[in-house]
Amino acid sequence: MAKKVKAKDKNTKKEKKKENVNYIATGRRKESTARVYLKKGSGKVFINGRRLEVHFPREDHQNMVIAPFKATKTMDKFDIKVKVNGGGISGQTGAIVLGVARVLEKVNEGHRDVLKSKGFLTRDPRVKERKKYGRKRARKSFQFSKR
Repeated sequence: MAKKVKAKDKNTKKEKKKENVNYIATGRRKESTARVYLKKGSGKVFINGRRLEVHFPREDHQNMVIAPFKATKTMDKFDIKVKVNGGGISGQTGAIVLGVARVLEKVNEGHRDVLKSKGFLTRDPRVKERKKYGRKRARKSFQFSKR
C-alpha cells in the first residue's frame, strides 16, 4: 500500500510576500543601496525591520525620508518597508529618498512633475574620489619638508 503524499507548494510563501507588496524601486547614493517596498496602508515606515525613528534618530534625516510623501500629499495612504545596506547615515538617507520617489512615480505618473521639480528623482552622482599614489588621500599630500 503506497500512501499518497500531498505535494507542498513551494511557491506559496513567495506568492504571499508578493501579494503584500504592490511596488518596488531601488535608490542609490554614495555606497548605499536601498530597496523600497510600497503597499497600501496608513503611513508606517520600516527600515531594516525597525521604525523610522529608531533607525534615524535625527529629525532632519526623518524629514528627508518623508519629504517625497509630503510633496505628493500621500503621507497616510501607503506603508513602506525599506532594506538598505552600505555607506553611512547620510548616504542611506539619500538612497531611501530616491527609492521612495521612484516608487511614488510608479504608483502615479502624475507625481513625476512634483517630484522632479523638488529634485527627488535626481540621482546624486557624487562618490568618494579614489586615492592616488604618492599622496596620503585623494588630494592631500604628505607633509613637505624643505630640509
